[in-house]
Amino acid sequence: MTTVGVLAIQGDYREHRTLLESLGADVKEIRLPDQLDEVDGLIIPGGESTTIVQLIDIYNMREKLRERVLNEGMPTWGTCAGMIVMAQKLSDHRPDPLKLMNIEVSRNAFGRQVDSFETDLEVEDMDGPPYHAVFIRAPVVDTIGEGVRIISSLDDGRPVAVRQGHMLATAFHPELTNDPRMHKLFLQMVDEAG
Repeated sequence: MTTVGVLAIQGDYREHRTLLESLGADVKEIRLPDQLDEVDGLIIPGGESTTIVQLIDIYNMREKLRERVLNEGMPTWGTCAGMIVMAQKLSDHRPDPLKLMNIEVSRNAFGRQVDSFETDLEVEDMDGPPYHAVFIRAPVVDTIGEGVRIISSLDDGRPVAVRQGHMLATAFHPELTNDPRMHKLFLQMVDEAG
């Protein structure tokens, strides 16, 4: 059976776990590097990106994570702060991202907590009506590099969901909605990789 890991060191990992389990997925919370060997895919959840990166480094998880994603092709999805963590480069100088996806990202691109918003998005690779997305102190993709495909943008053209091979990143929080389609898309990516 396919097992999906959720990085469970900070942020809203419980919400991802609940949604994945409602879809019948086998889910494991990941807190230590060796646990990465026990999963077929990984979600890096929303939370506080600087704290997530600091904890990845404190638990000596950076190299193992990069190995599993870049060399072994483990499907990985970053949501909100997870997008920041996965980026190649950030517009500001902290934290030091994992440099997994060929994207440059701006943290808190829409402003402070009070500037959080919800909107409907058209998402490629997804059937049905527009996806209702929740943005909380969200990042945005500033620059797209080679091999990256934009799968959803805001009305002003700014990319908020991108895919690069076995990697997915969304600026919004799919785990805070009752719509499971983004999680189904990721589970499909994990199945295809397996």
